[in-house]
Amino acid sequence: MTFDEVLSADCVVVGTGVAGLTTALSMPVLDVVLVTKTELGGGSTWWAQGGIAVPVSPEDSPARHAADTIAVGGGLNDPEAVGALAGHAVEGIAHLRQRGARFDTEPDGDLVLGREAGHSVRRIIHTDGDATGAEVSRALVEATRVAGHVRLLEHVFVTDLVVDGGAVRGVTGRGPGGERILIRSGAVVLATGGAGRVYANTTNPVEVTGDGLAMARRAGVAVADVEFMQFHPTALASGKDPMPLLTEALRGEGAVLVDDEGTRFMVAEHRDAELAPRDVVARAVWRRLMDGHKVFLDARIVGARFPERFPTVFKECMDEGIDPRVSPIPAEPAAHYHMGGIAVDLTGRSSLSGLWSVGEASRSGVHGANRLASNSLLEGLVFGEAVAADIVQLGLTASPGGEATDPGAVPEVDPSVISEARQLMWEKVGVVRNRSDLVEARRRLTALAGMIPPVSSEGRNLLEASAMIATSALARTESRGAHHRSDFPEPDPSWDHSLVYT
Repeated sequence: MTFDEVLSADCVVVGTGVAGLTTALSMPVLDVVLVTKTELGGGSTWWAQGGIAVPVSPEDSPARHAADTIAVGGGLNDPEAVGALAGHAVEGIAHLRQRGARFDTEPDGDLVLGREAGHSVRRIIHTDGDATGAEVSRALVEATRVAGHVRLLEHVFVTDLVVDGGAVRGVTGRGPGGERILIRSGAVVLATGGAGRVYANTTNPVEVTGDGLAMARRAGVAVADVEFMQFHPTALASGKDPMPLLTEALRGEGAVLVDDEGTRFMVAEHRDAELAPRDVVARAVWRRLMDGHKVFLDARIVGARFPERFPTVFKECMDEGIDPRVSPIPAEPAAHYHMGGIAVDLTGRSSLSGLWSVGEASRSGVHGANRLASNSLLEGLVFGEAVAADIVQLGLTASPGGEATDPGAVPEVDPSVISEARQLMWEKVGVVRNRSDLVEARRRLTALAGMIPPVSSEGRNLLEASAMIATSALARTESRGAHHRSDFPEPDPSWDHSLVYT
């Protein structure tokens, strides 16, 4: 077919969060085309509040960081991947600071360290209290704008991979005016983020619709651990979409969870109470809500320091008429982070030659069944550099071959179909699951998929990602990490492995 625009590059990177930007910036010897369906810096990175885990204190070490990561991962972490993450954390932060990122420091110049759930020591670095993601995004965006080897395509929706002879040959997409675009390359990196928007209750921005997961699966690429969606236990119950996050660092500073009767219920749930792993806290909050109670995060212990220590949360609360210095904050769980994704090795290589994935779009084996808090930005930093190094050493160039699929015109998707799918996922494939709900979810998702045009779109990707999550959740007949089945409430040793679709 005839495309309106045809480009070629040594490498195409799709996505401009921490993972995509780090990857693109780390390949200065190549001609890189960087593509985003929004604007530069879009995605979840900017929204990240808590910080970045890095073992820099005297009582800490990469081994201790790795042990904490594995302890909350439900037995599905890849120890080698975890070792790489923790072992290169200090180096990754150093490179980020060289690119202009600023972090909160003590008067003596040492990094301020916070603590979050699942961490045995303080190791969370942050910026302006709870604006870490915004600072990371700012620094990487500014570095990208002056990087001479990066060509930026904004507001271009990548529709599909071009595959020929068992290898990637580029991508197709639609431009901001609907123009059909073909980018030829022998190396494609999917850094498209997670799939949190498949749920009605989520902290993820509107663009996080599972694009990379769906695109890769349509091309026959292996995906794994798709059933594991992390639900953050404390999102602000404000009725907003997305839901404002109440960072876990609040609990690290002493905030506690109480119900509408004033009961601090986490003490009876886990020895670490509010600093238990996220899946434990999320289910405890969920049960309270299902019993007809309201739940609040009581952060009054932060006191007068609140506006300075947690300015983002403070503003969100005050916008809702809640002064967190004097009143507990209404909280609910929300879909937050997808541990599953495109199955990759330590260099980010997928099962398809020429295709890499990094960040939340990938399943590197770092997180297992439940991600340790503040490891997400770090994953993008560490493995973004690993992916770049691998591509550079291979010396791939633009590829002339491959039959490209017509991306088609911009489809009209009924928003009520997507709204129903998101609500269905929240009610049937949410914090607590069971067979009958999952069967019903799959049946209804199939029907909804028949109600939208059969061409690549955010809506199509969202429905395909939803179906994958529901199918995998039905297949895993046990409870492990963030995946909890009320009809199979305990871990099953026979399921001590990842569920991989090839």
